Amino acid sequence: MTIISKQQRVLFITITLLYWISMYIYVPTLSPYLSSNGYSLPFIGIVLGSYGLMQMLIRFPLGIWSDTFGKRKPFIILGMFTAFVSCILFLIPDFWLWPLAGRIVAGICASTWVAFTVMYASFFSAEQTGKAMGNISFMTVSGQLIGMLLSTFLAGSFHPTMPFIVGAVIAIIGLILAMFIKEPAVTERAGMSFQNVRAVVKTKLLWHASILSILAHSVLFITMFGFTPLKAAQLGASGWQLTLLVFSFMVPHGIASLITSTIIVKRYGQYGTIVLGFVFSGLCTAAMVFIPSMEMLYMTQALNGFAQGMHMPLFLGMAISQINERLRATAMGLYQAIYASGMFAGPFIAGFLNERWSLNSGFIFGAFAALVGTIFALYWRKKEQSEKLHLRSSDRSLSS
Repeated sequence: MTIISKQQRVLFITITLLYWISMYIYVPTLSPYLSSNGYSLPFIGIVLGSYGLMQMLIRFPLGIWSDTFGKRKPFIILGMFTAFVSCILFLIPDFWLWPLAGRIVAGICASTWVAFTVMYASFFSAEQTGKAMGNISFMTVSGQLIGMLLSTFLAGSFHPTMPFIVGAVIAIIGLILAMFIKEPAVTERAGMSFQNVRAVVKTKLLWHASILSILAHSVLFITMFGFTPLKAAQLGASGWQLTLLVFSFMVPHGIASLITSTIIVKRYGQYGTIVLGFVFSGLCTAAMVFIPSMEMLYMTQALNGFAQGMHMPLFLGMAISQINERLRATAMGLYQAIYASGMFAGPFIAGFLNERWSLNSGFIFGAFAALVGTIFALYWRKKEQSEKLHLRSSDRSLSS
């Protein structure tokens, strides 16, 4: 646990918000923007999926490097710089390579989130990991919400390219502020050794969190961060209606991330809460097929946002709760690299399904992913309960 000043804590929170704002300021309008520029649904799926693909490739190595050098700040600076470059690449017109490159660089930017989460976790004791991940998840959602609300306003009021311009400016401000953040003291460096990596890889709970997170992120990047804005466009949504759609999803998403560890988990348990999140997000995703109006879309996305906000912070906490602090960036890098496959595969597969049949087929696939997540969570919940019963019976036998 690292003791930091109030000023440094506020600075970290500010940088975190700017980081997510600059990355998500164009997300709600990205797929309609690409579609209006004549790109096909499969290509849009590739662009959306490339964001996750890059994270699959570099998050784990990045986590190992961070632990090896005992540094988090350089990767936070890298994150703000790549956020700037991503926005600039989208501004280059008339060639398919630039939007693809812009989203690939955004994937590099998102990969540096490893350093953010581990640095923030170091501000708390091991017993408060769940609270720390709930707090930083709320920061994430808040930044995403601000960015996405700005997106629809800027694109609707000015020009479709305005979100990218403002995003680049915000990223530069974040980059300057990141220069002033203080590196937490590391008493012992992990070093890059096979034994350390193997110790992380063998952690069972980390794999449970990663597998469930693959499925959860598939649903998220098929829906609100993927093709839900196109669904709204098909229903004739105006700019302010897209803003309201973002608001209806992100506000419940943020509220859920704050109250899950303190209220919902205490009532239903960790795996029980995860099951509820998958069930309701799956039902809301399946309901997209039948939605006839924007009013119904708002209602389903509000519930969908809350449901997905229930399990996301839990996966973060699960991933590092059994990991030594000096190896947490490696663990977080592995976790985030694995779940990034869902960010890639979800929209990638949905894009091709949408092209072959219709937009609804992608949502059906998303609902199926949520069903699989429910099954896994129920199985591990039952297994965890059985192990606890076995331990209790063993303790009774020893005491008698």
